[in-house]
Amino acid sequence: MSALLDAAFLKELEALRRRLEIKARSGSAGDQLAKRRGGSAEFQDHRPYAPGDDLRRIDWAAYARTGEPVLKLFRMEEDVMLRLLVDSSASLDYGVPSKFDIARRVGAAIGYMVMASSQRAQVFSVGEGIKSMSRSARGRGGVASFLKSLEALQPGGATHLSKAIDAVVQRSHRPGMLVVISDFLDGGLVTASLSRAKSAGHDLALVHVVTPEEVEPPWEGDWTLEDGETGATVDVTMDPAALEAYMLRFTGLCEELRAVARKLGAGYVRMRTDEPLEPVVRRFVARGVD
Repeated sequence: MSALLDAAFLKELEALRRRLEIKARSGSAGDQLAKRRGGSAEFQDHRPYAPGDDLRRIDWAAYARTGEPVLKLFRMEEDVMLRLLVDSSASLDYGVPSKFDIARRVGAAIGYMVMASSQRAQVFSVGEGIKSMSRSARGRGGVASFLKSLEALQPGGATHLSKAIDAVVQRSHRPGMLVVISDFLDGGLVTASLSRAKSAGHDLALVHVVTPEEVEPPWEGDWTLEDGETGATVDVTMDPAALEAYMLRFTGLCEELRAVARKLGAGYVRMRTDEPLEPVVRRFVARGVD
C-alpha cells in the first residue's frame, strides 16, 4: 500500500481502530454509533433487551434463533474529521531514522485507523504556519491519496506551531480530531493555541517525537552546535553542569506538554525514534498521558 505502512502492521491497525474513540463530531454525514433506528442508518451490534425498551427495536430473527430478546444498535450518519498536523520544520530532519520519517509513519497509522472506520482525514504540513494542506479524503477509498499526501511532505524551515494550530482551527468549519505530531521545539505559546482549539470543540491529541540522543545526551567536551532551522551556531562545553541544564529544560518541556494534555483532556504520547511503532499506536488509542 505504502512505504509508510507495511502489511503486518495493517493487521494490528485493523484491530486497534475499533478501540479508537473520538470525542468530537462534525455533525455531517458519517458512521457513528446511535441507539436508534434511522432512515440513514447501518446495523452495528446487538444488546440484551431491558424492560422499557422500544419493542420495535427487537431483532425478532435473532429472538427466533436464540430465544433471547435483543435490540439492534445502528450507526447514525455523523462525520468525524481528522486533521493531522505534521511538523515539517527543519528540526524534524534529525536522527537515523529521522524524527520526520517517524512522524509521517505515526500519522499514516492514525489516518488509516480513522479512514478505515469510514471517516474523513486531512493532512496539514506545518512550520511557521500552514505550509501545505491536502484535500480531505474519506473511507478506505481515500487512504491511498491520504498516504500520498504524507509521502510528499518535505522538512525545512522554521517552526511556529502556535500560529499553525490557530490557522488550522480558523479554517475548520466544524470541530473534529486535531492531532499534532511534532518535536515541540518551539518558543511560541503552543499551550495557548491548544486551549483555543479545545474551546472550539476539537478533540486533541499530541504525539511528541524525540531521538534517543535528545532523551539521553551522549555528548561531552567542546562542541559547536548549529540550529537546524536558523543556521545560528553556538560554542558549548558539554560538562556535567551543561548536561544538567539541558536535561532540566527537556524535562520541563515534557512536563509542560503532559500538564496541558491533562488540563484539556487530550492524549499525549512521547515516542523515541528507535521505539517500535506498534506500542506507540496502542498508547495513542488508549488516549492516556505518557
